[in-house]
Amino acid sequence: MERLERDAHGIAHVHADTLAGLARLHGAATAQDRTWQLELVRRRATGTVAALVGPAGVAWDTLVRRADLPALARRAYDDLDAPTRDFLAAYAAGVSSGLRDDTPELVALDAAPVAWEPWTPVAALLGHNLLFGSFPQKLWRQRVVDALGEAGARLLSAEGVATSGSNAWAVGGARTASGLPLVGGDPHRVIEAPGVYQQVRLVLAGDPSGGGGFDVAGFAFVGVPGVQHFAHAGPVAWAITNAMADTEDLYAERLRRRGRHVEALGPDGWEPAGVRREQVEVRGADPVEVDVVTTPRGVVVYEEAATPDADGSTTSSATSLRTAPWVAGRCGLDALLPLLRARTVDDVDRALDRWVLPVNNVVVADDRGAVRYRVAGLVPRRPDAHRRGVVPAERVGPDGGWDGWLADLPRHDVPPDGQVVTANERRGAESEPIGASFAPPYRARRIARLLDGRTGLEADDFAAIHRDTLLLSAARTQALLAALPEPGPAGAPVREAVLAWDGHAEAGSGGAAAFAAWRSALVRLLVAEPAFDALRDPTTYGGELAPYQSLTARLALALDALLEAERPFGVDVAALAVRAFEDAAGHPATWGESHVLDPAHGFELLGVDLATHPVPLVTPRVALSGDGDTVRCTGSLPGTTDASWRGSVARYVWDLADRGRGGWVVPLGASGHPGAHSHDQLDAWVRGDLLPCPTDRPATDRPEEDA
Repeated sequence: MERLERDAHGIAHVHADTLAGLARLHGAATAQDRTWQLELVRRRATGTVAALVGPAGVAWDTLVRRADLPALARRAYDDLDAPTRDFLAAYAAGVSSGLRDDTPELVALDAAPVAWEPWTPVAALLGHNLLFGSFPQKLWRQRVVDALGEAGARLLSAEGVATSGSNAWAVGGARTASGLPLVGGDPHRVIEAPGVYQQVRLVLAGDPSGGGGFDVAGFAFVGVPGVQHFAHAGPVAWAITNAMADTEDLYAERLRRRGRHVEALGPDGWEPAGVRREQVEVRGADPVEVDVVTTPRGVVVYEEAATPDADGSTTSSATSLRTAPWVAGRCGLDALLPLLRARTVDDVDRALDRWVLPVNNVVVADDRGAVRYRVAGLVPRRPDAHRRGVVPAERVGPDGGWDGWLADLPRHDVPPDGQVVTANERRGAESEPIGASFAPPYRARRIARLLDGRTGLEADDFAAIHRDTLLLSAARTQALLAALPEPGPAGAPVREAVLAWDGHAEAGSGGAAAFAAWRSALVRLLVAEPAFDALRDPTTYGGELAPYQSLTARLALALDALLEAERPFGVDVAALAVRAFEDAAGHPATWGESHVLDPAHGFELLGVDLATHPVPLVTPRVALSGDGDTVRCTGSLPGTTDASWRGSVARYVWDLADRGRGGWVVPLGASGHPGAHSHDQLDAWVRGDLLPCPTDRPATDRPEEDA
């Protein structure tokens, strides 16, 4: 018997006697809650956005087609073992059966949702992570190298990638009140409405095909069955952060065309390249033709205008992309079923040996007292220069310079009286082979300090860590500012407030408001400096990559490094910092006046005109505590807006002694459909509180549904 129950917050509790039944009902429940989001995910993963929204979707569709994402998804699906293929196919069938025709977005667009193919969940995972890797960072770094040299690239590539982040930590049982481990954490992404993660409980009563039953509560990527990253399976629980691994290479290609024939210039001269032409359907306009070009190194994701040659051919400069899933032909979803059936740390560890993308730092603990940290995923072996920018294609062979995968990725056990913290930071020598750019160390250091030496820890103590708002870098910045000349009368009160600030980014803090206003003013002054003129155009590689090429965003990330440098690029940063106090005069009285929640709606992501296609946007713009580099991550865009557009898209505490003592929460709610559960977790999330984790039969807010 398949049974769907809903708890008081509308979270789906899926019960079934077979894996196929569980997956099918999981898919149907997801469609009931997230039809519009599923259609958005499907179209973004298959490059069919423009057919729904018109010309605004062409740039995204072009990138997805050039990256050959749909073909990779089919190839990765075919590579899965048979039970996993069946699981995904059943989920996709469930999604198709549960799709609704009354979602405001689709009604506004006069459109209907489209049924899912068995391989669509694989495409969904790849689509969620298309721009989550290192290649946008490499494009930026190459632009900086070309404009400001290698030293400039090192300075402006200071630790910090705005699109990646998460916290995860654990302590052994000797440090807890129960005597068993605790795990806590929160992933950081763009805050979307509805959210990218979906809370779910999956209960298999006992599968006749073997493998036994399970009862797992966790977070699923919308459109992907099972729980991939954060879950409590009863006797074992796990969490991840992005390992900041570099698993993508870019190559500067030279392409030559004669009719439909395409060649790429390699180390031994011109060599054949694969090409096929696809049509991007555009609502209300003519189709757009896109060439999907594959060189021996990778797929061409960007191509400049061609120039004619004397022999009738044309040549053009292009950039090709090589990724771990493209080379391996898989993405790691065959870890899903072993994860659901895991009972011990070793079970989770073995399951994640199959993982590919993204490469993750994993924290896992079980009710036997074991705690382990490991890195999971595929990281290619290749020359170090490949990790620093775009590689000239004529210098590498058909394997792109790759030589297999890194073996023996970091892994260690945590003693019962120990702790482990991971927050995307550089973890010493073990990080060097894995990546080139990591997050600033502030969140990791702060969490470690909040844990150091403490015993008798309970779930509430971990939830308090989630709420921490200390910006650890503030004290160093304040010391630098204190040594600068005083500003004029208008800026003096701002300087005084910044220097007196306690470093906590609380919504009610006047010091935090002054600091944020000064920071944004300094970023704007830096952006205006002629030294950065060559980096001013963010559309160098097309509109979809513009956010990753934004000079304003990149200078904000590098602000600490620029402040400490001696006249970088000839810019008197110290003088600008003093002037910024005056520019910041008249700032909001408190941080929460301008630092408000501003989740991205799907129409905004797609460029749909909300005036032409109005939909109810019900999320209130509530005041938030926190900042981009605080544990309570609520990131903004200094120099552009104080509103929070990215941050903790879920929070959780997993208690191995009793799942019910832990908790979880998302920023909005379980449902993407306007109603009782579209944002009924918002107040708890804003406060930094958690909802209870599910244990036994939930107290339903509406009758159970039998399938």
